Amino acid sequence: MNKNDNKDKPKKIKSNKFAWIIIIEIVVISLLFISYRYIILDVKDKENEQTQENPQENEDGKNTEDSDNQIDDENDNKNDDDEEAEVEEPQDQIDHEDVANKEDKEQQDLIAQANRLALGYDYDGAIELLKSYEGSNGDYTSYEKLKTAIEGFETTKSTLVLYGGSYTSVAQFSHIFFHSLIADNAKAFDEDYDSKGYNMYMTTVTEFKNMMQQLYDAGYVLVSMHDIAPIITKEDGTQVYGEGKIYLPEGKKPFVLSQDDVNYYDYMDGDGFASRIVIGEDGKPTCEMILEDGSKVNGDFDMVPILDKFVDEHPDFSYHGAKGILALTGYEGALGYRTDDPTSSTFEQDKEAVKAVAKALIEDGWEFACHTWGHKNMQEKPYEFVVRDTNRWLEEVAPLIGPTDILIFPYGIDIETTLGHYNSDKYTFLKKSGFNYYCGVYKDPWMQIKDDYVRMTRRPLDGQAMLQFPERLKDLFDLNTVIDPERPAKNW
Repeated sequence: MNKNDNKDKPKKIKSNKFAWIIIIEIVVISLLFISYRYIILDVKDKENEQTQENPQENEDGKNTEDSDNQIDDENDNKNDDDEEAEVEEPQDQIDHEDVANKEDKEQQDLIAQANRLALGYDYDGAIELLKSYEGSNGDYTSYEKLKTAIEGFETTKSTLVLYGGSYTSVAQFSHIFFHSLIADNAKAFDEDYDSKGYNMYMTTVTEFKNMMQQLYDAGYVLVSMHDIAPIITKEDGTQVYGEGKIYLPEGKKPFVLSQDDVNYYDYMDGDGFASRIVIGEDGKPTCEMILEDGSKVNGDFDMVPILDKFVDEHPDFSYHGAKGILALTGYEGALGYRTDDPTSSTFEQDKEAVKAVAKALIEDGWEFACHTWGHKNMQEKPYEFVVRDTNRWLEEVAPLIGPTDILIFPYGIDIETTLGHYNSDKYTFLKKSGFNYYCGVYKDPWMQIKDDYVRMTRRPLDGQAMLQFPERLKDLFDLNTVIDPERPAKNW
């Protein structure tokens, strides 16, 4: 044996022993680590189970579930805030669009109203209406649609001419008038006691409609007496009556219309006439008629509802909404209501009905006139009679229909024959009673405007004019296409 081999042996043994010690330590440490992981995980699992069954508060005084919920809530709120931030701008945009749409509708409606006024030649009213608009962007100048409409009205207005270029003075205007219209020809023209009078002085519904259509086609336009001869303030401040300045499109012809005896007298019962004016279901004036069996129906049985519908269909037939003048007596009430009899069981009811109907008529463009209380010849009656009769009309009729300053003479007979200034006591009394416009009857237009009153004649459009004096109406109509084929021949 080598001496050196023996010498190295203890060292080798010592090295092997050290290696085994290292291996054992590694194994022990690994087992300890595995045990620790197992124990820790098991504890955590038990804690989680316990927390789910009975949550415990954490060291800050809040339980774990609350903390988790708080984190979730914060996340939700953050998400909500983000969503609101994303929606905020579109919502503002929607609001702006809603306002714009609303204002566009408002402007369209306003322009439609203005167009209606303009069709009645009230361009100033149309322009003023549009200029009154206020929107989110400011006044009308902020809206191109309104400015364009206004410019259009102003341009059209600049083309209008005085009296449509058809006349040089208001004295040339025609004032036509009617009595109650015949709605049932068979009853009116039945050859009884009244039929001859109806043939002379009345016009049928068919004839009236034919006349209005021909007048419209010829360019005629309804105007008010108050517009053709208004009160004018002079430079010195005094007020006088003068010629009105009515501007219309080239070729138009102003005229005035009126109807006498809008009372529906008892003698007309059963003869084919309306029985009264009433307010229809639409809130507008219409007429009532009593049928053979005593039942009542509403319809276009007289001038008011017929003309209303015609103007509604042809607004350019009326200047500033003018319709006509309704002349009332008082001895058998007013508008078909017997308000002359205080002993009637419906006396108070009838008075209230007349007030309501009169209000609706005025709002609809109609005017009223005094036709005296008793329908007597004011020229042949003495001054004392004129005073009594007028006062009675003012006491019984005027409170029901409202004030009027128009007096239409019965039978068309003026209180004076003078062509100069009125100078009678009758005129002085009537003027003090509030009457400023006086209307008689003549075959041609005639008008007198004085500082303190106006006189105007009217042209009758009845059977007598059509059958006996057709030449007097040839400037207005083609009578061959106007006269009702059911009208009898001249029988007086």
